[in-house]
Amino acid sequence: MTDLTTSAFALPDTLAAKSDPALIAADERHFAAIAAAQQDQITELTARLDAARRAPGGSGQAALDRDLEIHRLTAQLRLLHRFGLDLCLGRVVRAGDPDPVYIGRTGLTGPEGDRLLIDWRAPAAEPFFAATHADPMGLVSRRRYRWTGDGRVSDYWDEVFTPEGLQGHAALDDQSAFIATLGSSRSPRMRDVLSTIQSDQDAIIRAGSRGALVVDGGPGTGKTVVALHRTAYLLYADPRLGHQRGGVLFVGPHEPYLSYVSDVLPSLGEEGVQTVTLGDLLPEGREAGPETDPRVARLKALRQLVEAIEPAVRFYEEPPSEGMRLEVDGVELQVSARDWAEAFSSAEPGVAHNDAREQVWEALVQILLDTVQVEEEDEEFAEADLRRALSEHEELTSTFNGAWPLLEPEDLVADLWSVPAFLRLAAPWLTPDEVRLLQRTDARAWTEADLPLLDAARRRLGDSGAARRRQRQEAAAARERARMDEVIDRMLEADNIGGLSQQLRHQDLRDKLVDQDALPTTSPDRLAGPFAHVVVDEAQELTDAQWQMLLSRCPSRSMTIVGDRAQARHGFTESWQERLERIGLDRIEIASLSINYRTPQEVMTEAEPVIRAAIPDANVPTSVREGGIPVRHGSLGDLEAILDEWLGTHAEGTACVIGHPELEPRPRVRALTPVLAKGLEFDLVVLVDPQDLGSGIEGAVDRYVAMTRATQQLVMLTSG
Repeated sequence: MTDLTTSAFALPDTLAAKSDPALIAADERHFAAIAAAQQDQITELTARLDAARRAPGGSGQAALDRDLEIHRLTAQLRLLHRFGLDLCLGRVVRAGDPDPVYIGRTGLTGPEGDRLLIDWRAPAAEPFFAATHADPMGLVSRRRYRWTGDGRVSDYWDEVFTPEGLQGHAALDDQSAFIATLGSSRSPRMRDVLSTIQSDQDAIIRAGSRGALVVDGGPGTGKTVVALHRTAYLLYADPRLGHQRGGVLFVGPHEPYLSYVSDVLPSLGEEGVQTVTLGDLLPEGREAGPETDPRVARLKALRQLVEAIEPAVRFYEEPPSEGMRLEVDGVELQVSARDWAEAFSSAEPGVAHNDAREQVWEALVQILLDTVQVEEEDEEFAEADLRRALSEHEELTSTFNGAWPLLEPEDLVADLWSVPAFLRLAAPWLTPDEVRLLQRTDARAWTEADLPLLDAARRRLGDSGAARRRQRQEAAAARERARMDEVIDRMLEADNIGGLSQQLRHQDLRDKLVDQDALPTTSPDRLAGPFAHVVVDEAQELTDAQWQMLLSRCPSRSMTIVGDRAQARHGFTESWQERLERIGLDRIEIASLSINYRTPQEVMTEAEPVIRAAIPDANVPTSVREGGIPVRHGSLGDLEAILDEWLGTHAEGTACVIGHPELEPRPRVRALTPVLAKGLEFDLVVLVDPQDLGSGIEGAVDRYVAMTRATQQLVMLTSG
């Protein structure tokens, strides 16, 4: 809880002029009101959360609504507990209105209904981020705060857009203070940048969600910042995307990236977003290794090969071509080839293979039941007995299981890599050499390139485990019904229940008496979708096959696609429009970021020729600042001394050594490959033997990515 008797400002002596009461007295009063209202809201939300948790759970929609309300209240409370006065990002003064409007991470209302904070995502807050001197959007001035870890203002800076903004001796820092923040020390987690969102970034964050929006930009342009804040904005502003309507799936390139950005969405009040890598979408993804043969990788990257899953599954949905005679409980029955075909054609379009199996069996049983004549008064019980007998008939069930078997996704894909004839059947366009190339000894040694096929197989087949769980559930229900039948039969034998006798003879009442709570239940796969919106960062690396994993989870095709064609390790010669249309998207808009807020000019001066040598038209962004530290070159033998010196002179910040995994462990120093460094940033980057990172586009991209991770200093070392 904030101490209202303590000033909210903790300005250093060097900023004594900013302590002038004429500049900060209004802020002090407003911060005191925020602190009081914040504590009142915490008390109110805590009481509402306790009441919601004590309320009966209910079932169906009522249970879902209760869970969503508990989730919403919990997220609000966490945000209010996490921040103090630093809920406030800044303030604006609008033309014709002398009273400042304060912008916050969330909205906050005082006891009299006065708006103390405007949620940063609300339309009224947009000028705080988007106003420029060319388009002030009705603002006279804007103030941004920098907060200490204990929730006090350590600095602030003002921008004025009209002569009226100069009144009150504004502390004019304009862009200089913002530029200074760009070179501040990094930490293992992405630092809070909400208050410094720039107008070009804000325009993309607030863009509509219909169709696919591509955010294209070079290193340091804030693509990841935009992706994360756009996620929070859309969940707030677009009711079509709320958690109860599917929510948002956020896909990052690798685990270090997910760890780096893990605090951002919770700090924006969004804790329900599924944040994953592509490998997280499947159980096999956790152990999948790289595809070592580039020829195999290229084949498995094709959308065509993913589409081969469909004919592979249809092979297991062919009805028997011959009829059969059978005797069931003394009744002679015949199943013709036409009956088999009719039953197999009854599967509803779009239903997964393992789920449709139950529909096909039911259709077959009904065809057989329709041929049996039963007295009307005995029809209900005779049908139940006959169904039970058919399900236990060895020859019938054996034939059915062979014609429409339960299939495992792993088995299906493994068969493609181990049975050449099966692969030729599923993908007849493959050449004999390509079929041989795709075969392997250990068909289940999954690679990252296998994941799109496994995912397509899982989606087309459905969860066989779920089908088996349903079978167990049905068996348990049958046992429960049998137990209830036995109880009712004893009651009927007693002949002492009067008017209930006739009612208890009806099957529907017997079914209602079954204890549903005693039956086993199933839990859905939360990552299977569908999601209302998908955000994917470093999207330039995705293959056509990997895109199918995301499109299958986003039927609305509402997506935010973030990437840089110049950072594609395997080349990206098409336009975004051409690539995305080919993989199945149609409504596509492109937004570009061209200002590098992260990498100092000294580093970009050396990095730009590296990428242009391989990709002449690379979208190299313009750095907005000089770091004052030239790029340093040396030998590998200097590595330990460089790290020791940097750690000794920098009490904060992080460093990364790229290209030299055998590194002595040190605090605040990481050793990563260029691939795992992508999307991250460090105060110091030491790049070891850049010439060994490879040739061609892949080598140039790896060097470019590694060099542009630096926010302050780049050191390049060579061995020998």
